[in-house]
Amino acid sequence: MFNNSTQKKCWLFQNEEILENMRTEANKKYQTKILACGKLSIVTLLEPQEEEVLRKYYEKRLLEFCSAFKPIMPKSVVGTASMYFKRFFLNNSVMEYHPRTIMLTSVYLACKVDEFNVSSSQFVANLWESPAGQEKALEQILEYELLLIQQLNFHLIVHNPFRPFEGFLIDLKARCSVVENPEALRKTADEFLSRATTTDVGLLFTPSQIAIAAIHFSASRAGINLDSYLTECLMLKDNNECLSKLVEVIRRIKTLVKKYEPPKLEEVNLLKQKLEHIHSLDLGIVTSLKKRKGYEEDGTISKKSKLEEEEWSDDDLADAM
Repeated sequence: MFNNSTQKKCWLFQNEEILENMRTEANKKYQTKILACGKLSIVTLLEPQEEEVLRKYYEKRLLEFCSAFKPIMPKSVVGTASMYFKRFFLNNSVMEYHPRTIMLTSVYLACKVDEFNVSSSQFVANLWESPAGQEKALEQILEYELLLIQQLNFHLIVHNPFRPFEGFLIDLKARCSVVENPEALRKTADEFLSRATTTDVGLLFTPSQIAIAAIHFSASRAGINLDSYLTECLMLKDNNECLSKLVEVIRRIKTLVKKYEPPKLEEVNLLKQKLEHIHSLDLGIVTSLKKRKGYEEDGTISKKSKLEEEEWSDDDLADAM
């Protein structure tokens, strides 16, 4: 199913450099628009690395919003929303479309696509806002929904690593005697998958690769060697090339997750001021949507999630590398 998906055909990339180039091109494209309208002198624009900080920040806010959502939001919805956000800003600048608005629109659309049935009023009720503020938020989300769908090229089905992860756990229980209690691996593996959501691994690797990397990480933390599972149960014993490729993929995924650094709050606050200034100006650029400032302050989105409160240390991650 995944092999025939638009995700594999259109949204998996060979390396991080390609992603960086796409984002830089989106930044430069918007800067060119500003230059063309002759108003560059009135605004200090964001550089690609500054946009990256803001993207990371709002990706984290997305996860916090989903974590505190009532009713409890399925992991698949969270994963889908995160991928929508990442895909959108591969080809668009945060200076043109406010990441706060795209963040909420991504979650709202993911709820629909993954059939997590909440009404629009239920959705905005999860914002710490007055009824008038919630109504304004919903108006903005609905206004940007079609834009988001178009920028995703109407590729709305996202394959997440959570289902293959469950499959691997079942397989470990049935065929791997090395792991006495595979369920004991779940907690650390879940934490790994949550942290992986904040990185670009979903744009670089298949869901099953991310899932096996999470299990391998958890097993390593527990002092369990899964080499026999990879060679015997996954039938790679006689295929050294495939085994070597899988080991390298697992290493790359774990490295990406390890090196992720959440944005520093002081830097974020400064960049948010620049971002809000850009979005408050009438720069004369014609778009299909009204130019609006992100409607709410970040504190109104939701409370902190465990992701922020339980940041892993580099030492914890290094132990499983």
